[in-house]
Amino acid sequence: MISIYQSEAFQQEVLTKKTQNEQDEEVFQVAKNVIADIRTNGDQALKKYVKKFDQHVPTEWKVTDQERKDAWNQVEARTILALKNAAKNIKAFHEKQLQSSRFMQVDEDIVSGQLYRAIEKVGIYVPGGTACYPSSVLMNAIPAVLAGVEEVIMVTPARNGENIAPILSVAADIAGVTTIYKIGGIQAIAALAYGTETVPTVDKIVGPGNAYVAAAKALVFGDVGIDMVAGPSEVAIIADDSADPIHVAADLIAQAEHDTNARSFLFTPSAELIEATKKELEQQTAVLPREDIARVSLEEKGGLVLVSDLDEAFVLSNQLAPEHLEIQLNNPLDYLGKIKHAGSVFLGHYTPESLGDYYAGPNHVLPTSGTARFSSGLSVDDFIKKTTFLYYSEKALTDAAEDIVTIANEEYLVGHARAVEKRLKKN
Repeated sequence: MISIYQSEAFQQEVLTKKTQNEQDEEVFQVAKNVIADIRTNGDQALKKYVKKFDQHVPTEWKVTDQERKDAWNQVEARTILALKNAAKNIKAFHEKQLQSSRFMQVDEDIVSGQLYRAIEKVGIYVPGGTACYPSSVLMNAIPAVLAGVEEVIMVTPARNGENIAPILSVAADIAGVTTIYKIGGIQAIAALAYGTETVPTVDKIVGPGNAYVAAAKALVFGDVGIDMVAGPSEVAIIADDSADPIHVAADLIAQAEHDTNARSFLFTPSAELIEATKKELEQQTAVLPREDIARVSLEEKGGLVLVSDLDEAFVLSNQLAPEHLEIQLNNPLDYLGKIKHAGSVFLGHYTPESLGDYYAGPNHVLPTSGTARFSSGLSVDDFIKKTTFLYYSEKALTDAAEDIVTIANEEYLVGHARAVEKRLKKN
């Protein structure tokens, strides 16, 4: 069912393959065409593509106040409580990321510092076709609201051509979303990036989507900000004989059921754990509602990797730089120092990745495809702009002038030097 690798084979057959930027050129071309049309023709083009891709154009694009109110009566009370509890944890975690504008150097002649200002308008993309993800609403909107974003605009397709999933509306209310539009796909990204008669333009777009949405976000970047171009979801598990193969298999399957391109790996020095996990994968996958998806993912993208020791497991994991990393070892905190590259880390035998996906507080929007080597998960910082400021008195500029002029002249930028010299009445 799933491949078993020796460490050297894993390096050659998996780590050498690049997964980022593998979007099909045809996908990019479709996205380019849709974006260009909507950018030029606004609502007219937007309606055309919503009808083409979703087969029905909603009577109203915007989710009305009454629709949002009615949604609360269509979601079970226990589900609403779970969402509120999750939101409380997410808010508590992200509140600690907040920073204030500050002076960094102050004396009589020199003042410098940094201003923190929230992005004014943010668009949140939330998938809503065959499946819907209220957790994505919470994870994307709550940090934005905490940062002080004035308008948080959510887009998600209407499931029946007319209404969005009620649970998404409830999650949006809990998270503080300002406005919701019944639009999905490339056309939603284009509308947010460039605006139409109905949809306002935003300054940044965040949130997950399929290959077409990812391509559209990549194409509009520069005109608006984006969080990341996300690839397939992935998990790596480092474990030894202290781990329960039932748990290990369950966590690998939890990742594999996302889609057929999801990647799930176990690194362990225990051949016994590999064999037991393989058997568990067969048994647990056979009774999974999304068996077809998980089975393809495990067979084509997953792997059980036998390493010589735990040190080698961490070396391979750092090379992989996984989106999610589980450390199923005794005393897991002792191993934090060995982790160089990972989007989010789950420590111990009772901390499944699902805990982070839905509930615990850390954000589940994370770097994929090895990009954890140079990027981080979504946070309050993604919705903040940092602007430095500087004040020098005449005395302070006089003291620094010779150094500034020397460097400017070395770079053959005489105008820069003169901008200092003229202030000090030098020729």
